[in-house]
Amino acid sequence: MTTLILASASPARLALLKQAGFDPQVVVSGVDEEAITAPTPGDLARVLAEAKAKAVAGSGQLVGGELVVGCDSVLELDGLAFGKPKDAAEATARWQAMRGRDGILRTGHCVINTATGRQVSATASTTVRFGTPDDAEIAAYVASGEPLHVAGAFTLDGRSAPFVDGVDGDPGNVIGLSLPLLRRLLAELDVRVTDLWA
Repeated sequence: MTTLILASASPARLALLKQAGFDPQVVVSGVDEEAITAPTPGDLARVLAEAKAKAVAGSGQLVGGELVVGCDSVLELDGLAFGKPKDAAEATARWQAMRGRDGILRTGHCVINTATGRQVSATASTTVRFGTPDDAEIAAYVASGEPLHVAGAFTLDGRSAPFVDGVDGDPGNVIGLSLPLLRRLLAELDVRVTDLWA
């Protein structure tokens, strides 16, 4: 059976894959995300995903024949890409700017078949409708530490879930990985998603 490798340290991505029947191994890429640029937030998410997948596929840590999945997410707001906030002050400012507005969560996906060297990639986009937490709620959320570890300073499956009024599109994409897009990318590599179920 082909081994699926997740080139990401994200526990949310790993949980999504496991809930969908996969049993991936995790190999963290070590890519310096700050050093990578792209012209648009969607391009940035894809280029980051490609960099992570390529780093793991070429790391020498694999035995060969694996499918490597790289993902990276950014929140697009006012045409700008926002990843993880660097500190609590930035997370607070981010939430004050997002509340009551819509943002677009863009997650780049890249799959590399290490047996053939073939690579496919794409970006999934989901609109997020943010609620209106007050300053005290934002302060409590930032104090929890959660927003410092996630793109856009929020989660759909954690403490900020009550502050998200809804999403238009794939909710899994907001959590960190679009399973429908992953299925399509695997199909481009002639792999059935059901063949990878544990």
